[in-house]
Amino acid sequence: MQKEKYRVVAGPEAYFVPSAARMGIVLPEPGEAHIEGTIVPEEEAMEFAARKLIEAKNPTIHPGPLVLWNWNEKAAKKAKAIKILADAIPARMIPMADYRPKYPKINPEVEINPNHPNLTIWHNKEDVCLFVGVHCHMANLSLKIIRGGTSCFTIAMCAQAGHEDAMLSFRDATAEKILRLAEWVSKLKAAPSVRPAEKGTGDGAGRKSEKVFVK
Repeated sequence: MQKEKYRVVAGPEAYFVPSAARMGIVLPEPGEAHIEGTIVPEEEAMEFAARKLIEAKNPTIHPGPLVLWNWNEKAAKKAKAIKILADAIPARMIPMADYRPKYPKINPEVEINPNHPNLTIWHNKEDVCLFVGVHCHMANLSLKIIRGGTSCFTIAMCAQAGHEDAMLSFRDATAEKILRLAEWVSKLKAAPSVRPAEKGTGDGAGRKSEKVFVK
């Protein structure tokens, strides 16, 4: 009897979420992406991701330190591209916490667990979120926590090889690739067969002044 292929789907799955890599999920090659663990051409994943973001009630982009810190020209270009993508959807942006340890003195109450992505998802009622500019080690941890305890669909745009524990993951993310996703969003929104979801159903999303929960 052939064993059913493991799929990286929205949870909540379990308190102790198995690593997707341990379950046989592999990372895409250049020019590819993965959707729920299945390797697909990158353009197919672009369309799928754009459709998920458009149809979401509370799409949220979580930019991380690699694009929040304006430390080189590449980071600045990515940050501008992310803003264009957020405006095209439209989506909220909630920055990932600065999770660097603070040497030489560390406050253990803060630094033991500086990032609670599941709480951020719950309090903001996120149904689709996109990680970009988040260090790989923190993204891997956060994606597992989100999959374990929430029903949020996760998309990861990784500057390296991608993330197995995201429901959809791109690799080799550049400013140009982020803008391509924004173009897909605009193209699908213009199509009569795609209707954007009504954003902000009673939780403040879509309003100019909104409260977001970030640990």
